[in-house]
Amino acid sequence: MTAPSPAPGSPLSRRTLLASGVLGAGAVLAPGAAPALAQGRNRPTLTHGIQLGDPRADGAVVWTRADRAARMVVEVSGRPDFKDARVVRGPMLTRAHDGTGRVRITGVEPGTEVHVRVRAETGRAESEPVTGSFRTPGGDGPIRFLWSGDVAGQGWGINADIGGMPIYAAMADREPDFFVHSGDACYSDNPLRETVDLPDGRRWRNLVTEEKTKVAETLAEFRGQFSYNLLDEGVRAFAARVPHVVQWDDHEVVNNWYPGQVLDDPRYTERRVDVLAARAHRAFHEWQPIIPAEAVDGRIHRRIRYGPELDVFVIDMRPYRDPNSPGTAPYERILGDAQARWLVREMAASTATWKVVASDMPIGLVVPDGENIEAVANGLPGPPLGREAEIEWVLHGLHRAGVTDVVWLTADVHYTAAHHYSPDRAESSEFTPFWEFVSGPLHAGAFGPNRLDPTFGPREVFAHAPPRANTSPLEGFQHFGEIEIDRESRELTVHLRDGNGDALWSTTLAPEGRPS
Repeated sequence: MTAPSPAPGSPLSRRTLLASGVLGAGAVLAPGAAPALAQGRNRPTLTHGIQLGDPRADGAVVWTRADRAARMVVEVSGRPDFKDARVVRGPMLTRAHDGTGRVRITGVEPGTEVHVRVRAETGRAESEPVTGSFRTPGGDGPIRFLWSGDVAGQGWGINADIGGMPIYAAMADREPDFFVHSGDACYSDNPLRETVDLPDGRRWRNLVTEEKTKVAETLAEFRGQFSYNLLDEGVRAFAARVPHVVQWDDHEVVNNWYPGQVLDDPRYTERRVDVLAARAHRAFHEWQPIIPAEAVDGRIHRRIRYGPELDVFVIDMRPYRDPNSPGTAPYERILGDAQARWLVREMAASTATWKVVASDMPIGLVVPDGENIEAVANGLPGPPLGREAEIEWVLHGLHRAGVTDVVWLTADVHYTAAHHYSPDRAESSEFTPFWEFVSGPLHAGAFGPNRLDPTFGPREVFAHAPPRANTSPLEGFQHFGEIEIDRESRELTVHLRDGNGDALWSTTLAPEGRPS
């Protein structure tokens, strides 16, 4: 049994989004119930609704999944009644890609409200349609987008008692133009239990599928990890109205992974991380609204052009990194040489007012991996060493190219914070001051705060973290961030919000790095 898709044309309201949990708490789905391709029924079914992704000035990506071999068909219209719709025939949805497929919608005028209606056709029958809508950049209103990460981690899954994953309703209420998912879109290494007893005596109840009862190793198990979140009605409704810009971090594969690693973990029979990462990479691209050919190397990092006010540079700190180490070598990689050069080159070429770097890990926060370093910062005073040296190369390159108005957005550490970096306070002095804003988790255990490394002169301006490690989503430390750019003044306003959507802290930045 799976949750039904939102009714065609249903509004994206708090009431709609909070109507999650129809599966019942603690239910365990039959093997492969979510991702399996059904047989024998007369009509195909779109099993997980639709997802929108990677918006551009003239359209966006539309994703869906059918329960049998069928053709994806998308109607595109500027009207909710679809009277002037044009038809875009998408790919065949087949077993080879777990029934998933996507197509990029193009040719839409800037500043337009776009309505899409998606069906699956077999030649003899067609599915019930699923509808969605999005806005293309342009018009008079501000640009508003959200970011956060970390979903269904540390044992906290879809809980019908609280409306599934309720933060998605709060994000929907902000009516964003798009959403940057900063990684840990699933936790392939964190199995779920039906119930978890909480410190205050309450009991957390998870919706559990068979794939979520163990760590993911096979392709089918990774597919089940990525499909799990879409069992939540609120997640599906949000994905059908708000284009996602998705990236990955570590838990899509396994905690703190790096290329060439061999796990020492008795839960795994396949311990070669390169094998696990290849399967996770395939499942990620099958189940997310991203077109691999539009990303560099067919992977994750890419540039999203969102009009004259904004470019988003999505980076990937996983498959190109050197092994995790103490971070004391003269130079180590986390982006890799080719991606580091790409980032500097593309940002230097950008004519957008604001250049936003969507990073799957923070720059200045120390993220340990046992006695080694998982992120960039090594926690040591003095000149840049290890991966800090590669980031220094990027920051120097941007400075020398005259790139200004750069903002870094990240998640990963499961709390929210604002950091300002300045060469006046830094061991490394040749870079232009910039901000890093941290948000998360969306629906996972809350942690933090982490220690700041002094290398790039960070100053913690704000932080909101739980009183103890792994607090559940019931305890109020879930977060998302919001960016709003005024099209006339080009000022950029940041709000760090809690799981209800209330602003915890805000600031406004003027172009050219001037505070307003």
